Order: sequence, then structure tokens, then C-alpha cells
Amino acid sequence: MQIQINSDNHIVGTPELSARIEQKLRQTLKYLEKEITRIEVHLNDVNSIKGGADDKKCLLEARIAGMNPILTEHYADTIDQAVNGAAEQLARALRSALEKAQASNKSRSTIKRID
Repeated sequence: MQIQINSDNHIVGTPELSARIEQKLRQTLKYLEKEITRIEVHLNDVNSIKGGADDKKCLLEARIAGMNPILTEHYADTIDQAVNGAAEQLARALRSALEKAQASNKSRSTIKRID
């Protein structure tokens, strides 16, 4: 699973921040790591220098082979909280998408043609 981290001009992308984000994503999505080919992380400070509540945004885009990208986003007071919230949402969304895909594949394979 490849993880790519992008941030806007108002968020300092330190190696420590990247390591925390990568650790959180790998921990939260460890059971799906083989299915996920790439995750793109987009970090934004919505209010810039003004500050304010829930002004940090994390958008996650996960790619699984053969499926459309799955996106989640979360707003919070800190980057770590935003990443945690988006990661939890992504885990639920991926689990749901994979279950639907498996159910769809099973229903197709049970249809038998009668001549």
C-alpha cells in the first residue's frame, strides 16, 4: 500500500507528521492493506492564519484495483484528529464497498442459464 501525503501552504509537512499519518493509516487499515493499492492524503488548514474550530481538514482517497476511488473527509481542531476521523470513515467505507462487490460477484456466479 503506497501512501502519498499532500498539504497546503499553511500546514508544515514534517517527517514526524508524515510518520504519524502513515502509522495511523496502516494501523486502521491493516486488514485491507493487500487490497489497497494507494492512499492519497490531502491536508488543509481551511481558515489559514485566522484559526477557529474544526478548521483542519483531512481528505483521504483510497484506490483498490478494479474499483472507483473511495473518498472520505473529516474536519477537526488538529491535523491528527482530522486524520483519525477520516481514517475511521475510510475503514467503514472500504469495508462496505468490498462487501457489496463480493455480494455482487456471488449473485452473478449463482445465475445459471437454462436452455
